[in-house]
Amino acid sequence: MSKELIRLADCCMAFDGELVLDHINLYFNDSEFLTLLGPSGCGKTTTLRIIGGFITPTSGEVLFDGVRMNDIPPHLRQVNTVFQRYALFPHLNVFENVAFGLRIPKTAEEGGRKKKIKIPEAEIRQRVLEMLAVVSLKGFENRKVTELSGGQQQRVAIARALVNRPKVLLLDEPLGALDLRLRKDMQSELKRIQQQLGITFIYVTHDQEEALAMSDTIVVMDQGKIQQIGTPEDIYNEPKNAFVADFIGESNILDGIMHEDYVVEFFNRRFKCLDKGFAPKEPVDVVIRPEDIDIVPVEKGQLKGTVTSVTFKGVHYDTIVDFKGFKWLIQTTDYHPEGETIGIILNPDDIHIMHKSQYSGMFGDYSSYSEEYDEMDAAEEEGGYGE
Repeated sequence: MSKELIRLADCCMAFDGELVLDHINLYFNDSEFLTLLGPSGCGKTTTLRIIGGFITPTSGEVLFDGVRMNDIPPHLRQVNTVFQRYALFPHLNVFENVAFGLRIPKTAEEGGRKKKIKIPEAEIRQRVLEMLAVVSLKGFENRKVTELSGGQQQRVAIARALVNRPKVLLLDEPLGALDLRLRKDMQSELKRIQQQLGITFIYVTHDQEEALAMSDTIVVMDQGKIQQIGTPEDIYNEPKNAFVADFIGESNILDGIMHEDYVVEFFNRRFKCLDKGFAPKEPVDVVIRPEDIDIVPVEKGQLKGTVTSVTFKGVHYDTIVDFKGFKWLIQTTDYHPEGETIGIILNPDDIHIMHKSQYSGMFGDYSSYSEEYDEMDAAEEEGGYGE
């Protein structure tokens, strides 16, 4: 069982009277890769800065190994941070950038007196070379950082943060400045480094693909509150509300009525599902992932609709289908042209039921799909029976 390393207990943070973190309760385990995920302004970077000691929460406690850390400055915490801007020293080579923190004398108590302690040069060299090997930069120690690619500069920043042997590494959107291919490569590299060193990584991103690819645990945040905590599989397959369902991947989110355990109604039809524990006749949100929908001939479908838009995405087609005025996104490897009438089949495990929330009715209808998709691309974001 993993050991708890850090706990945020009922933490709030306000700036100029505006609450940006609203009673956050969260813990981080030793050797865990945990990601804080959410849109801009949700509070994820503020949470990271509280852990790092860069700001002090307005209320609540920050505990490290059970010890209160609220007033402990960053340099006295066993934590280091890698920012989106790597802040490397252009006048120093790779070796000296990584060694920089080790050359700063440390203060220690000895016989009731404070004493400055320097790390021997031989140990500095050993630790720097070991860390460069970990980040796959062996042989780069004499290279100028200005001669490195973006991914290599990021590795130098990670090595510099890790060479001090922190218990926790904080990463604030460190892949944001990299191109798409390099971001994907670095996702695997970061996970490899974390597993090799066995320390806690706390990662901040708005990119759900990054979160799903790297994390042991994902914390989804919005409006200063935690919306859901879970494994990548739990977050994707069992979202708690419409915000989580929409933010983690694409989702068709419909109004439904839970008649009884395992039976939900939407579009005036009843479908079998795998969910239970709802009140009889309870209004619910129904989530259907685009990749889970099977297209069949009209006469074999449980529902039928008309294709209104088709976008080729490489491995599949994003197909928008109008069902009684509500437009769904279906991801399929088969091409269906605009204007075609199709049928669909939904199996019980294709349907996920959620309680109504403040986010109900805000997501999941692709009537304005093309405009939304253009904005996302520009920003590089991210079985039943009839009755």
